[in-house]
Amino acid sequence: MTVPTSYDFEPEPTVAPPLDANDQTALWNGAAGRAWVETQALLDAMFAAFVPVLLEPLAQRPGADVLDVGCGTGALALAAARAGAVCAGVDVSAPMIELARARAASEGANARFVCADAQRYDFGAARYDLILSRLGVMFFDDPVAAFAHLRGAVREGGAMRFLAWRGAAENPFMTTAERAAAPLLPELPPRRPGGPGQFAFADARQVREILQQAGWRAVDIRPVELECGFAACELPAYLSRLGPVGLAPTRRTGRGSSRRSRRRSHRSGAATRSVSALLAGAWTLRFDLRLRRGAGRRRECVPPPLVRKAPCLSD
Repeated sequence: MTVPTSYDFEPEPTVAPPLDANDQTALWNGAAGRAWVETQALLDAMFAAFVPVLLEPLAQRPGADVLDVGCGTGALALAAARAGAVCAGVDVSAPMIELARARAASEGANARFVCADAQRYDFGAARYDLILSRLGVMFFDDPVAAFAHLRGAVREGGAMRFLAWRGAAENPFMTTAERAAAPLLPELPPRRPGGPGQFAFADARQVREILQQAGWRAVDIRPVELECGFAACELPAYLSRLGPVGLAPTRRTGRGSSRRSRRRSHRSGAATRSVSALLAGAWTLRFDLRLRRGAGRRRECVPPPLVRKAPCLSD
């Protein structure tokens, strides 16, 4: 397969963009980004159920130009390319973009990747049919401005669909490690409700307000329940490499402050672009560690599904 060269942006060196006010660039180009690269297979398997839900709009848009925002190591963009789309992925993390490019090259995928801040990068005028995101839109320091900027990259009649987490209370598994470790790791940063981060979109009403102020129309926000899972033997790697506990040993003191940005209204009477948001909630864990008889009575991890309520999806 020949990788197309008709994109509005040319390939760029995998260099991280400048630091921003909420330090997300530093976070995802440091320990967090490296952890996602090193656990890419685990995370892709764990979030595999998200992909078909996010790709549903492609059934009505064969051969669509797709932008994957917060593309990480490229799982969603590569899946869209396999489904016939022409894909571009953007992420602030240089380590993850480097891996995404390597994966695309290895399978000759119809996908290209750029290391940039999606809130500010110049994508060109209204060239995409569809914007997708798997857990990648909760980190903007000014979400209204970011979604207005993305809206400008979508053609008239285009759409956006993203998946984001609901609140920490509905995702107890994702905060179990930090709650257990809190007495031993007093430097763990507190979660700031409403600030950029994993649970920034916990309030569906706030998400709707952000999208409407950014000029999106036909906003559809709904909770979804999906199944995720990994083998019990992967649990130590998951808990020790990802999230606040995994980052604690490498975190610098005095960093990580976030700011709540002023919201601005970006309206256009002619807008027909739509958005659908899926919000995911609680996890119900089902780990299976079976003892298999035989030479050495070797223990083997069997990966059953890890049931969880999924993030919100917005088209």
